[in-house]
Amino acid sequence: MNKRPATASPHAEARSHSIKVISSSFPAGPTTREGTGMTATRHAGSLLADADLSKARFAELLSLAAQLKRDRHSGTERQELAGRVIVLIFEKNSTRTRTAFEVAAYDQGARATYLGPEGSHVGKEESIPDTARVLGRVYDGIAFRGFAQAAAEQLADYSGVPVWNGLTDDWHPTQSLADIMTMTEHHTGPLEDIAFCFTGDGRNNVARSLLMTGAILGVDVRIAAPKELAPPPDVVAAANAAATASGARILITDDVAAGVRGADFVYSDVWLSMGEPDDKWAERVAGLLPYRVTAGLMASTGKPGTKFMHCLPALHNADTTVGARLLAQFGLDGAEVTNEVFESASSIVFDQSENRLHTIKALMVSALAR
Repeated sequence: MNKRPATASPHAEARSHSIKVISSSFPAGPTTREGTGMTATRHAGSLLADADLSKARFAELLSLAAQLKRDRHSGTERQELAGRVIVLIFEKNSTRTRTAFEVAAYDQGARATYLGPEGSHVGKEESIPDTARVLGRVYDGIAFRGFAQAAAEQLADYSGVPVWNGLTDDWHPTQSLADIMTMTEHHTGPLEDIAFCFTGDGRNNVARSLLMTGAILGVDVRIAAPKELAPPPDVVAAANAAATASGARILITDDVAAGVRGADFVYSDVWLSMGEPDDKWAERVAGLLPYRVTAGLMASTGKPGTKFMHCLPALHNADTTVGARLLAQFGLDGAEVTNEVFESASSIVFDQSENRLHTIKALMVSALAR
């Protein structure tokens, strides 16, 4: 495909940064722990969960992503990954994650292989450890998008190459990287001054990742969710521990008005995650309707400049199969966010979507540039 310079958003201009990459070299085959088949250490370029990143490392990746974004928009991007090959193992459907990894590889001169749910033996006829040891001798990096967090960790333990978690049931660290990049583009002042509120199902992977990332970075992070859909206690405990070190302010509440008050960003996600049964919709609509992002909820932040965020796909009208069913069954036009908010000037969801590309590219370049 022909790459052409894109027009940068008015908020996307950032300060000049020099690209710093971590040189990587691999032996002919991964060094293994005797008797286990596991590699001696996980590759330092892996990202399996948000807690893998320190605040300093997070800042380095954001700086590199901003530089790569400017270079792509200006048509001056240099290929740092020529000759590299990566593989995408996806157990779940994807639009943004798949395209981000594939286009990032293409832009940087690497090649990508996609293995979808029906395209390989992974997890069915062949175990994850065996698959990892095969792929680690063929590919320079592995992107995984699937169900079990343990699968991503096994790929990292056995492959000897960088493994990037493109989503599991527990965590979505490549999403939170893009989210924080987007927040910094739409916020003036120090990162630590940012206040954001996730409203909806606080147990899901995006809410967990945002909570943990916010705690590590020292921002004001709130999760507004019904008590039965609050983040798991172990995640809250880990976030509180990180906040003690970073100075982050954490609020977990079922009072959505308190959660969004003073927030610079209001964030929502689908009420039913991939893999959950459809018969849960009635329960979720009843429990989460008060947490729906409406124009009134946005106004209740008390800040006219509050932005709306969503990892996408979003149910904001009846133009999809699921949206039409919700309208017919519950009389609900859209679910977690109204179309009015989604299409408003406050919505920065497509900036987030684009930034998946730049942050994923930064992960790959930092891990694999020669």
